[in-house]
Amino acid sequence: MIVQSVHYSFATEDADRAEAILRELREASRREPGVVAFEIARSRENPGDFALYEEYADQAALAAHGTTEHFDRLVVNGIRKLATQRHAVTGPPI
Repeated sequence: MIVQSVHYSFATEDADRAEAILRELREASRREPGVVAFEIARSRENPGDFALYEEYADQAALAAHGTTEHFDRLVVNGIRKLATQRHAVTGPPI
């Protein structure tokens, strides 16, 4: 099992658009083989801050996630271009 936690920050004017993109990403990602869980949280105190919690069956499933059409469209050419900040932690559960 591989767990990935990704935190994004967005400008206030981009936060609702980011949420819509992240919701679409969650739904597409959950249909991938090897994706165990894919959850998103939006901060109440700072609505431009989001946390993603992702679980993959193994490293191959995580690698496959990064090659999907929706990852390229929604993450590489979507969320990452909108984000003002990104921090990720990936590893096996402890």
